[in-house]
Amino acid sequence: MLEKKKNAPGAPGAVPIWTTGAKCGVGKSIDSNSEVLFTISNGIINEVYYPREDKACVKDMQFLVGDGKEFFSEEKTSTYHEIKMPEEGIPAYQLVNKCKEDRYTIEKEILTDPFRNALLQLVTFRKTDPGDNLQLYALLCPHMQNNGRNNSAWIGEYKGAPMLFASYENAVLAMACTSPWMKRSVGFVGVSDGWQDLAQHKKMEWEYENAQNGNVALTGQIDLKGSDTFLIAIAFGTTEMEAANTALASLLDGFDRARQQYTIQWRSWLKEIAHKEQGSIGKYFQQSATVLRLMESTKFPGGLLASVAIPWGESRSEEGLGGYHVVWPRDLAESSGGFLSVQKHHDAMRIANYLLSTQEDNGRWVQNMWLAGSPYWKKTQMDQVALPVILIEKCYSLKLLSDKKMQRYWPRIKKAISFLARTGPYTELDRWEERSGLSPYTIATEITGLLAGAKLAEEHKEEKLAVYCRELADYWNGKIESWTYVTGTELAKEFDVDGYYIRINPFRGSAMELGDRKIDVRNTTVKLNEWICVDALSLVRFGLRAANDKRILNTLKLIDAKLKVETDHGDSWHRYTHDAYGEDENGNPFFEDSQQGIGRAWPLLTGERGHYEVSAGNKEEALKLLHAMESFSENGFISEQIWDSADIPEKGLYCGRPTGSAMPLTWAHAEYVKLCCSISEEKVFDLHDYTRKRYIDRKNEVGFEVWRFNWMIHQIPKGKKLRIELETEALVHWTTDKWETKQDTETTDTTIGLHIADIDPGESQQIFFTFYWKEVKKWEGKNFSLEIK
Repeated sequence: MLEKKKNAPGAPGAVPIWTTGAKCGVGKSIDSNSEVLFTISNGIINEVYYPREDKACVKDMQFLVGDGKEFFSEEKTSTYHEIKMPEEGIPAYQLVNKCKEDRYTIEKEILTDPFRNALLQLVTFRKTDPGDNLQLYALLCPHMQNNGRNNSAWIGEYKGAPMLFASYENAVLAMACTSPWMKRSVGFVGVSDGWQDLAQHKKMEWEYENAQNGNVALTGQIDLKGSDTFLIAIAFGTTEMEAANTALASLLDGFDRARQQYTIQWRSWLKEIAHKEQGSIGKYFQQSATVLRLMESTKFPGGLLASVAIPWGESRSEEGLGGYHVVWPRDLAESSGGFLSVQKHHDAMRIANYLLSTQEDNGRWVQNMWLAGSPYWKKTQMDQVALPVILIEKCYSLKLLSDKKMQRYWPRIKKAISFLARTGPYTELDRWEERSGLSPYTIATEITGLLAGAKLAEEHKEEKLAVYCRELADYWNGKIESWTYVTGTELAKEFDVDGYYIRINPFRGSAMELGDRKIDVRNTTVKLNEWICVDALSLVRFGLRAANDKRILNTLKLIDAKLKVETDHGDSWHRYTHDAYGEDENGNPFFEDSQQGIGRAWPLLTGERGHYEVSAGNKEEALKLLHAMESFSENGFISEQIWDSADIPEKGLYCGRPTGSAMPLTWAHAEYVKLCCSISEEKVFDLHDYTRKRYIDRKNEVGFEVWRFNWMIHQIPKGKKLRIELETEALVHWTTDKWETKQDTETTDTTIGLHIADIDPGESQQIFFTFYWKEVKKWEGKNFSLEIK
């Protein structure tokens, strides 16, 4: 019996969750008149974002089918899915979902209205048997403003057009259709929603008008008597009237007009891509460039999301959002390189400008942030301080930055250089965001950042700062092996190498002093001096070590033995030994507090290895790895991770294919287009000549050791000077003969918050020193000493 009630029962509904992180479609208009971005997986619409790319307003939207008696089918799980882009690089999608029981087919074309804030689906519903009494229902689950817990839903009309609505705070959604709604209802998920109704009754028995403050869903039965093809608009606004007007206007304007304008705009952007030669190398070159552009915010130009996905979202509520629809400065810098490689210089410059507009006052960038710049995770990753400096110098050297604009940028760049010099080389978090210490990758970016900063300082006539940056870079470069290379370990003996670079040294001393120290890694413990990671290859990527350096080759041997994965689709690598970020051995989703996760292979790392092969002159091997990245992809989208164990079909996991992590991963697509360019030019695209010339060709070194209050070394080699670095002006009072004679050395100002004094201890065996602080006119009141050996 049909149940018509004003208020739906069952508030607040089930605990809201998200959808899979593996998207096979992402789309939005490139025009700023539309602020809607949509995603697709499993043949249906997944998260839809409005009014910004970091604000999801829809969890998913699909169709349900019932015959009113015994047949119930949901589009997501009960059909075989086909998806394609009608035109290469243009993110509009055609989907064909065929019923597994061969009773119906749903064909859809999906894009956003380039004139308005609306998502459009042109749908055709075909019955296999025209006499089959199948009915079609639209089911939409809103999660307004990244929130599925406190939404409200209702049925209503606008200017005589019946619609369904949902809202939370200042965002409203309206769903309208060109075919009449035979029935409409709203309810609470898991209790009174349309899915529950159809699953139980095989037709709509419930018609509820309101569902307030909960996890809600909208359901509408579509009248197919007039035509089996119809247009659905999901529109957004800040008020009910605005959303409803947008929905109706989109329907009246029609799908053909929207498609035409949407396509014209994307064609115009793609036309400017320099892709002829690289495109012949890379199958998804143009599509990867499109992904980079898709991830850029409309409201915050230059702000690119890491992905529009929530890894393993189908098992996550918003309390554990853990989404990638936020901004990582590292991913931004990597993506800018992608734009530069396809010669989209204006796009790269928007990223540079965005980075400087979101820089913290102390010169750093936060771990990641929402598009407006407010922190999400708040720790510091030093590579994310260095990479923006490198980017700005790159743009300036390419003459993409005018001198006038550079004058505006310089004070902020100088702050970043200051933070880099004062805080590095130690990082609160490495690039994998899990450990503090001395990491080869982070150190490589820091050294390159200092040299980039030196070049910019020279352009601004700050010679003293330029000299200091280069000297500090040389010092850190000379310490890389001391800090991160171990020799004579049991692992080295097992693989017949003298030593190798480790993942990270959490202390501020020599890596050889680690001994048998262990560290807890989620579900086990690992010896620090046997912790193998792919990050050592960054020393080649950034031009600090040659590809044929024996230490690199030694480490490469262990990387391949411990981290390489061979699949039918090609080779890939794990991040590091004992990684736990991934599905468990049974294919269950990763949970933050789980002790069972297993890190899986990353296509991104296949690209990084491809760049190493380019550096080593192995073009054919690099091409092979490029093709592996393509083979790992789904519909041209590259995932964060691939499944690297035996197939588990019931969980959709196949060896060499995407997992439930994030797809597409923006950084991976940037790596892909850069690898296309590097192979084409037979040189690494983003290798910096100033590092290669300084450390591979000339092997620059310094004749001093650095002492700081946060880095108190206890000895220096004989023949080297002592450089003391302080954060305020001082006089260094020192002796090499236990105060029988005394000397004073004034500090000099580097202009970035560090004051330095160079002391030559000569042939002495020990040095003692203390400080007179000039600003407060006080002595330190304590002596410090070092041995000279």
